[in-house]
Amino acid sequence: MNVSNKQFPFKLYLVLSEEACIHKHFLQVAEEAVKGGVDVVQLREKNCDTLVFQQKALKLKELLETYDVPLIINDNLEVAINVNAYGIHVGTSDIPPSKVAQLWTKTPCIGYSIEDLDQLTTRETAAADYLGISPVFKTSTKTDTIIEWGLEGINKIKSLTDKPLVAIGNMNAKNVQEVIQAGADCIAVVSAICASAHPVKAAEQLRNEIEKA
Repeated sequence: MNVSNKQFPFKLYLVLSEEACIHKHFLQVAEEAVKGGVDVVQLREKNCDTLVFQQKALKLKELLETYDVPLIINDNLEVAINVNAYGIHVGTSDIPPSKVAQLWTKTPCIGYSIEDLDQLTTRETAAADYLGISPVFKTSTKTDTIIEWGLEGINKIKSLTDKPLVAIGNMNAKNVQEVIQAGADCIAVVSAICASAHPVKAAEQLRNEIEKA
């Protein structure tokens, strides 16, 4: 996808791992999700080595390129560079965004998870192109988080930064409208699509709710 730096025009963001895909192969889930309206995919593989992660990323990137959908790699700079990903997403315990920018000078896009308000004024946030608000609502897929932001948290962060906000954490078709209305620019999901027996329908439903907001 030919998107210039500092732009984040996406609305529905799939965070994908093979482990989270219950009913279908992760590549099939990715393809169905894209057909249903997902417009950016992050590959998050916490439990495999770099070589396996890279092999999965290459297969996923090849698939996504046929749909002109960008790939973001979670917290593995080596994989992100080697597969020429669109970007990388890191959390507070990962490689810092400023270090990513230093080591990967042509980085198209750096995402950074925000887990407390003090982070908003740091050099790491300044180095990021979009901010992951994590979690909006607590979820069993990510247990190492500090705060549950809720709608008030999104609204507060929106008032303090002009960076694009990606909301993640128990997002579903019932709450995405109010999350967008609270200030999120994009909705990121894991289980809502990966654990669905019908990823196309799950993505379509989420996308429709986002567009209504």
